[in-house]
Amino acid sequence: MTLLNPGKQVIKYCLGYCLPSVKENAAKIRIKRLKLDEYLLMYFSDFEFVYAYDPKKICKPGDTVLVQNLPEKMTRLITHKVIEIIYPFGDVVDPITGKKVVKSQYRDWMKRTSEMYGEWDNAFDYDTAPPRGSQEDKRDFSHKDPVVRYHDDPDNPQPEAS
Repeated sequence: MTLLNPGKQVIKYCLGYCLPSVKENAAKIRIKRLKLDEYLLMYFSDFEFVYAYDPKKICKPGDTVLVQNLPEKMTRLITHKVIEIIYPFGDVVDPITGKKVVKSQYRDWMKRTSEMYGEWDNAFDYDTAPPRGSQEDKRDFSHKDPVVRYHDDPDNPQPEAS
């Protein structure tokens, strides 16, 4: 009699959120998993942080990316590989309708509502906004390596970490 014990199921692809990383040729990815609490019989969010190989630096912090498990580890930390960017930061598209969304509302619904009730003076206009990356080195510094301030010393202010 043979026992069928499949063991741990290997997940090939994962969807994750890109975070700032100081590792070279790698991106830090936060993968959300649902963990079962056997006492309450409810699932709760649990986050796993992995480093994914990204030699072309295609993903920036805030992007939603598709990562793949590597057959063997590249280094001690790098266990995954970035396949593609699913949603760039700020441009989330509903996969069913194909419409762009802001939080829980479609952008065209927001536009229709503002036409009905009147436009706000300080409302953000998504149609005239430049794409991400046009403010690089002016206001957007997400392409640069993050610098960590390890201590506050009045004699050594570390201006590069500000």
